[in-house]
Amino acid sequence: MDTDTGNSSLDTLKLVAAGAILLGGIVGYYYYADVSVLVRVIGVMLALAASVFVALQSSRGQEFWKFVQGSRIELRKVVWPTREETIQTTITVLIFAMLMGVFFWLLDMFLLYVTRLLTGQGG
Repeated sequence: MDTDTGNSSLDTLKLVAAGAILLGGIVGYYYYADVSVLVRVIGVMLALAASVFVALQSSRGQEFWKFVQGSRIELRKVVWPTREETIQTTITVLIFAMLMGVFFWLLDMFLLYVTRLLTGQGG
């Protein structure tokens, strides 16, 4: 946490400016409704890029960027399953889901039968 209020105020100003830039791009998209959609979308994308650039200049933005880089490093450490393992797991899940579906259907029919018997509605 920054104890220097000037630095934290500057960071807050940067984040507010980033939000204002993005909001300006979105407002511009609707304000210039007579302009081509492609041009308006490009304008919003440029506003988004500019707001991200400004936000990354703040200390919170830099912390977020370090988090993203750390996440990418951790993602490389993941051992992904092979195609065969994925197919086997998918088939197992599908078979289990079908079996459980049949089980609960039969359980529902049994409970309906018992309920009708107890309430005297079964014929």
